[in-house]
Amino acid sequence: MSRKRLISSVVLAVAIVAGTMADRPRVNPLITLGGYRVLAADFHVHSSMWSDGALTPWGLVLEAERQGLDAITITGHNEVFDGQLGQRFSELVGGPTVIAGEEILAEGQYHMIAAGITGRVSFRQSAASAIDQIHRQGGIAIAAHPFPDFWAGFDEAAMQRLDGAEICHPRIYSLENGQRDLERFSARAPVAAIGSSDFHGLGVMGLCRTYVFASSNSARAILDAVRAHRTVVFGKDGHVYGDPQLVQFANQLRGLAPSPDSRGGTLDWFSRLCGVLGLAGLIL
Repeated sequence: MSRKRLISSVVLAVAIVAGTMADRPRVNPLITLGGYRVLAADFHVHSSMWSDGALTPWGLVLEAERQGLDAITITGHNEVFDGQLGQRFSELVGGPTVIAGEEILAEGQYHMIAAGITGRVSFRQSAASAIDQIHRQGGIAIAAHPFPDFWAGFDEAAMQRLDGAEICHPRIYSLENGQRDLERFSARAPVAAIGSSDFHGLGVMGLCRTYVFASSNSARAILDAVRAHRTVVFGKDGHVYGDPQLVQFANQLRGLAPSPDSRGGTLDWFSRLCGVLGLAGLIL
């Protein structure tokens, strides 16, 4: 082995060691407020199997644990299989609660999260009809990133059936009127406040998250809590949304989620730099 390749291999090894040391799961304290267990949940994450994500369903489970999430919904694009696969894996390893779900993509009409379903819900129907099908399966329906481009299919019938709507989504930090648009949508009907990351591999899973006030950490208890609108969400500039009686606990939840400006610590960046230099040296 040439000296150059040896140095590159050592640098790459240093990157792996540094990355491993930096990859520490967030400590997720057990929180009980108002007689409920408070769970940090992300209802909208995508895998590499059906949703052009970067992580496998089992990779999503491990990342959820790393980000201090108690529960996630894996939402394949018009598919529920990868959510079911992630659910089985998490049960096997004792990971966070995984709710099998689907992001229903009715292009030009609506995007909607179906959480807690057992079978695929067709996008070839109205939003109201899709919500009825979700409910028949025991699931909940959440409007996904309901910015104006996704309002067309949410007529009055659909709005009255919705269980929740995303009031915090990563795009609020880049769109000038993003937060206001989500507020306008949620004001159309009484829906649970939902924070979701729409995680595909870039950004931070759980950057926007939902604090669910549930009776336990089971999938059924989490779904029941959303149906009852027992949620609290932090939006842009720390504004709090959710059940008025639960918002009073917001100060005890602040600081638990990653900051929108989070880019990783020094060790994390050192690992990335060494990784790039090491790979470049081996390739060149």
